Amino acid sequence: MTVTPDHAAVLDALKVVVDPDLRRDIVSLGFVKDVTIDSGRVSFTIELTTPACPVKDQLRDQAAAAVRALPGVVDVTVQMAANVRSVSMPETGRTPLPGVKNVIAVGAGKGGVGKTTVSVNLALTLAKCGSRVGILDGDMYGPNVPIMLGLSTQLETDGKQIVPAEKFGIQVVSMGFLTKDDAAVMWRGPMLHGAVQQFFRDVAWKDLDYLIVDMPPGTGDVALSLSQTVPVAGAILVTTPQQVSLADTKRAIRMYQKLNIQPIGLVENMSYYACTNCHYEADIFGHGGGEALAAEMEVPFLGRVPMYQPIREGSDAGVPLINSEPDSPAGRAFLAVAEGAAAQISIAAHRAVEANKGKIPLMQVR
Repeated sequence: MTVTPDHAAVLDALKVVVDPDLRRDIVSLGFVKDVTIDSGRVSFTIELTTPACPVKDQLRDQAAAAVRALPGVVDVTVQMAANVRSVSMPETGRTPLPGVKNVIAVGAGKGGVGKTTVSVNLALTLAKCGSRVGILDGDMYGPNVPIMLGLSTQLETDGKQIVPAEKFGIQVVSMGFLTKDDAAVMWRGPMLHGAVQQFFRDVAWKDLDYLIVDMPPGTGDVALSLSQTVPVAGAILVTTPQQVSLADTKRAIRMYQKLNIQPIGLVENMSYYACTNCHYEADIFGHGGGEALAAEMEVPFLGRVPMYQPIREGSDAGVPLINSEPDSPAGRAFLAVAEGAAAQISIAAHRAVEANKGKIPLMQVR
């Protein structure tokens, strides 16, 4: 007599597969969808919380092996899907941004550390992984996102809202679209606050999983306006290994914490010099400072990005490195940063749900 597994047996077998970030099995997390069984042939879908999951192949293989071990199973088909969750923070009183699931601020304690480079390549990497992504150039004084994306356009409206420009599959809004290239923006606090609100509330963002906000350097008005305008899923801080940058980054981390914006990661940019010819590596600005600061401040360390000439060349030419050399060491570094950031957003979303259920205290869990 042939034994055929039933639906309950398949789900029970899949409980051995544990999401390493959320630390629960994929069945209790509700990731397993559309289980079908036909003459010993089992198929199902695993719906993850981000398409940028770095262990999705591992989870797929573990799930297939677990079900294949059941008596009577002759074939297993696993489909992988993703549905990005929103980090819901109802206690902040800030109204969610229509069309956007998660707002991610990318900031730095000082200028010149490559914050915009990280923002642009992070946005493009998340989009390449299958997410719907937008980038808001929040650096009102130095709006460089259009240059790095090779965009020269004027923002249009649909009669009610600003319509974002699009390039490389991401939606883009920048002050650089509203001013001449050599025009200086000389605004005081109230004008900056109004511009930030307009760029968030008066833009027709379309079904975004992640909106990357390229913040101005430092701890000034735009960060305060951001915290008052929309709920922010988290902040990523960019630093270099040298002590001057690390000291300012620590101040920026403290600022976001005071604004009730959770720092979800630290990126060490210009971590080392990588020669394009001989592949020699040199620690021009020091070594290990970013990782040590992340450990000290209890912020996840998302990775090191090297100082690599094609990054600069691509940024100047409007062709970001993640498009021109995705398999280079620098390209793989940006991929690791994007995967780590997406994982932290998934963790934050899961903890928000659990906190709303009263299972865990949100602010005591990192």
